[in-house]
Amino acid sequence: MAPDHSQWKLNHTMLRVKDPKKSVDFYKLLGMSQVNKMDFPDNKFCLYFLAYDGPDSASTGAHWTDREGVIELTHNYGSENDDSFVINNGNKDPGKGFGHVCVSVDNIQAACKRIEDAGYKFQKKLTDGRMKSIAFALDPDNYWVEIIGQKPVDETKDVTSTETSAYRMNHTMIRVKDNEKSLKFYQDVFGMKLMRTSEQKEAGFTLYFLGYPGSYKIDDNSSNGVNPLAGKEGLLELTWNHGTEKESGQVYHNGNDEPQGFGHICVSVDNLDEACKFMDEKGVDWKKRLTDGRMKNVAFVLDPDNYWIEVIQNERIKKSSDW
Repeated sequence: MAPDHSQWKLNHTMLRVKDPKKSVDFYKLLGMSQVNKMDFPDNKFCLYFLAYDGPDSASTGAHWTDREGVIELTHNYGSENDDSFVINNGNKDPGKGFGHVCVSVDNIQAACKRIEDAGYKFQKKLTDGRMKSIAFALDPDNYWVEIIGQKPVDETKDVTSTETSAYRMNHTMIRVKDNEKSLKFYQDVFGMKLMRTSEQKEAGFTLYFLGYPGSYKIDDNSSNGVNPLAGKEGLLELTWNHGTEKESGQVYHNGNDEPQGFGHICVSVDNLDEACKFMDEKGVDWKKRLTDGRMKNVAFVLDPDNYWIEVIQNERIKKSSDW
């Protein structure tokens, strides 16, 4: 029996970082709040969970497992003092795979100016290239953070203020070898819905946006470069470069082999045991079953490109079902 995917959430994206203070400061500048922290001194690493938690945010006050669009920063003790430690941002060979996370903002010109005024660099400014409605900021580890607008750029060009509580951690992009295999996997196994497709024939790639729609209504009337999903959190963008499906072997890097950077995406579910049983019946490849190792409350599945997907219990649902 298939689980109730309507209660599943694309909860977080994990990124390894060199210096947690610098990275936390950057994401806080983008308006995020630290909603949880886990320290593992025996294993010499620490996890920081950041999300939008302001008055106009999508899931203000929710338990960290009951959210979408969370960023998990993983810090291995001592990396901040190791001159040889460099993060793989996923956008150059031999480590190409993960592409970026994306934040949607209210007034894109003002938001980009605020980031630049704080001293952060850009991979692409709004004025660069042909696409004048998106920018890519660089975080302290040179991860790309796409910035998109929730309103047409023409409407916000003269606006000088920006309200970060209106921001959304919109999506995480990974490159996939075979679009059909990946789409089938995320829809059949994880119950995601294909919410938008953007085919760029001349450029030779197609983008697929998947997620758990919930009550979100797609804005079919959006125009002027506004992504109709700009108000949503917790989307997965699959980027398929046409022809890669014909290549032999693994095409993309999963972020967990050397050189390391991106770690995984994570889905929180209504019933962890039942979800893992369902995935087992689907014949998934496991990186870690619930019964493996010491941590019995997390599992990791491998997708068709060997990206890791963590599966955890939504603690709000678990607590309410225990009553």
